[in-house]
Amino acid sequence: MDQIECVVAGAGVVGLAVARALALAGREVIVLEAAPTIGTGISSRNSEVIHAGIYYARDSLKARLCVQGKRMLYDYCAARGINHRRCGKLLVATTPEQVPQLQGIMERAALNGVEDLRCLTAAQAHAMESELVCEAALYSPSTGIVDSHALMLGLQGDIEKSGGMVVFNSAVQYVECSSSALFVVTADGTRLQAGMVVNAAGLQAPMLAGRFQGLDSKHVPCAWFAKGSYFTLTGRAPFSHLIYPVPQMAGLGVHLTLDLGGQAKFGPDVQWVDSADDLTVDPARAQAFYAEVRKYWPALEDDALLPGYAGVRPKIHGPNQVACDFLIQGPAVHGVCGLVNLFGIESPGLTSALAIGDYVRRLLL
Repeated sequence: MDQIECVVAGAGVVGLAVARALALAGREVIVLEAAPTIGTGISSRNSEVIHAGIYYARDSLKARLCVQGKRMLYDYCAARGINHRRCGKLLVATTPEQVPQLQGIMERAALNGVEDLRCLTAAQAHAMESELVCEAALYSPSTGIVDSHALMLGLQGDIEKSGGMVVFNSAVQYVECSSSALFVVTADGTRLQAGMVVNAAGLQAPMLAGRFQGLDSKHVPCAWFAKGSYFTLTGRAPFSHLIYPVPQMAGLGVHLTLDLGGQAKFGPDVQWVDSADDLTVDPARAQAFYAEVRKYWPALEDDALLPGYAGVRPKIHGPNQVACDFLIQGPAVHGVCGLVNLFGIESPGLTSALAIGDYVRRLLL
């Protein structure tokens, strides 16, 4: 039986960031990925936004790791030449009733260490974006966008330069947890003895943890899946900033984001589904998109939106339940030496990835 210090299950951006942090700390690391390449799950189906850390509850992991991760991510991309842009975001109130919410959001952001937000009148927001219609807005200059695939390639390169490996088509089937070691068994029957195991399987993390022999089931949350569809804009958008409405209950509303080529997309919406594999975009959902987008961009033309792609958020709370924080469980929580489970790593997971890597490294080392 082969022995290795650290096994990370999942080669999305978070799994790669965790493996990188462990490898840079001098640990022998192998990443086991079920798919034939990196980042085929959540990491390939998001907005590629670098979030500022505005919305999250004070002292939550989402708030702390997003703010820390944002700084780390900008520094990492600049040092490695990874394509990114600090384009900024306008958070808009489209009705008079929403204007007081902006002040509350600004106060929460300040508690999280985000101190660069600016309040804008409707006229000031219109001066920045001539086709934007709103009652008032907040401007977040530190929000940006990043080439997430290039970022993951950079993380993979760091792992391999540090002596680690990323192995594809190698799904973790289960883990046997004992007091002396963790035994990782893959779908093809390969058996590895590890001192540390990190479950970074994203949408499949609760299901995988449920197959860990020796882990009390009370530490495995129920998995919920919130699908988000995106529609792309035909032609070039008249905006240079990201445009976000005031947040909704289960997401951040139908917002406008830009890719690094200037192409605009709208979404995601929220649709609770039974399967993480439900990735079809229903063209009929476009009608709701038109209605939401026209609240801040009335000039959006008919037939300007085309079905784009869909992603699924790995929720650990259901519809009409209070939103959960990241759930990062180490040995102090579940009592299994050397094991860390990452549950509910949805947005701002991409922004927080490097900070999550450091957090897990500290838990284990």
